[in-house]
Amino acid sequence: MTGRIVCVGNGVLDQVYEVGAMPRVGVKTTALGFRESGGGPAATAAVAIAALGGAASWWGRVGDDSAGAALRSAMARHGVDLSGLAVVPGGRTVRAAVIVEPSGERSIIVDRSGLPSEAALLPMDDLAGVAVLLADTRWPQGAEAALRRARDRGITRVLDADGGDTGVLERLTALADHVVFSQEGLTDFVGASEIEAQLRRAAARIAGVVAVTCGAAGSLWWIDDRILPVAAFPVMPRDTTGCGDVFHGAYALGLAEAMPPLEAARFASATAAAKAERGMGWDGMPGRAAVDRMIMKEKT
Repeated sequence: MTGRIVCVGNGVLDQVYEVGAMPRVGVKTTALGFRESGGGPAATAAVAIAALGGAASWWGRVGDDSAGAALRSAMARHGVDLSGLAVVPGGRTVRAAVIVEPSGERSIIVDRSGLPSEAALLPMDDLAGVAVLLADTRWPQGAEAALRRARDRGITRVLDADGGDTGVLERLTALADHVVFSQEGLTDFVGASEIEAQLRRAAARIAGVVAVTCGAAGSLWWIDDRILPVAAFPVMPRDTTGCGDVFHGAYALGLAEAMPPLEAARFASATAAAKAERGMGWDGMPGRAAVDRMIMKEKT
């Protein structure tokens, strides 16, 4: 059986508004649809792993408010282990307003100010039986402590490097052996430039596998001193919210299943595409059979 995957970082209650076009400044816009859904990089990755049949734990924190209760309920329903979750008395769970246009592209406004950031909120878990630890950059203190603990135990470590302070990125990338940037995160780390040049500059500062996700353009991977592309799977997206988080979760599961990095990247790409096609927040997470069918269809 594949070992457990621990996902460390943020969980968010997303309030999602579907619109005909992105709002203009000073103009009221009527939503075509609305839903509340779980979100956040680490939490969404954990839900994706569980939907794919993996064993996922979320180490994060929520407030003792209605949003926190909704996240806990949703994650438990999706089969994620919450024994490492901290519920903060008087805390305000992270919330986000997500605006989605018909193409599936979205804009997000996040409030992360309502929770403490101390790494002491992490569980005193010995990481027994853990195959991979995945951390995001949105809870830097927790990510750094968890990555150090996993490194000391020889556990594979994946960093979802989706933007942040350069100093934080320097510390966290040094602790991971697989660093997968978003385009925003890569620019924050090395500055603006042509994307392949950015990836080369990042790889010169990071040991191990380094990659960048590029949405519908697929992803680029620095492996064995060269850049290798992994194409995206062509789909008609319903909603791209959380697809990068799904990608990271599926990639971590692929590594836990002993897939080589490029095979794990292909598996992650198919999972993210299936999620974009389905939409529906966490309830739209694809199962393993749907992802396998997408991969087989692309091969034929």
